[in-house]
Amino acid sequence: MRHIFDAELAQLGQDLAAMSRRVEHAVTSAGTALLTADLQLAESVIADDLAIDAIERDLDERCVLLLAQQAPVATDLRVVVSSLRMSATLERMGDLARHVAEVARGRYPRVAIPQSLSGTFAEMHDAAARVGRRTTTLLTTHDLAVAEKIERDDDLLDALHRDTFQATLGPAWDGTAQETVDVTLVGRYYERFGDHAVSIARRVTYLVTGDSEAAVR
Repeated sequence: MRHIFDAELAQLGQDLAAMSRRVEHAVTSAGTALLTADLQLAESVIADDLAIDAIERDLDERCVLLLAQQAPVATDLRVVVSSLRMSATLERMGDLARHVAEVARGRYPRVAIPQSLSGTFAEMHDAAARVGRRTTTLLTTHDLAVAEKIERDDDLLDALHRDTFQATLGPAWDGTAQETVDVTLVGRYYERFGDHAVSIARRVTYLVTGDSEAAVR
């Protein structure tokens, strides 16, 4: 029976990585749609979010069954509980990518972000796409060096988020009310995307090291 349980645990890890790949694709596509006013790409991200939600539901059901049927302890329990939490986090990351795509769709055929902030949001897009890639790599390899890089990427997203506030609150800002709202919302979506990736990075660190403080600090 142990080999069956081990196989189920391994499948959880593979499915988390597959879910992360979808999130990675979503945030990359959403950012491209935002910066280029690509309606078709934005709509594809919005539609594909249903698949991410479905993977989360399936993962959660299997985790609950493992907890009920196998009563895992020690390391096995950490894996199952962490899988539950990380699937929920990935689902939220997918939602944030969808929100970015919804802003892009809502302003079509115009580009949602004003020209004065296009460079800042291009950097946010690049950083979020990199976070997505690294999250998938981390879930596949459990390489803690990748976890550290995700934390640094999140620091960059935080700094860029602050830049958007400084721009919209500065005396030179001449954006419309709608542009102010869009900049504020999208900046927040990207900032939260990074925060959720850090949550996964710390959860993987906990799995690898057993240090419970790593998961909550």
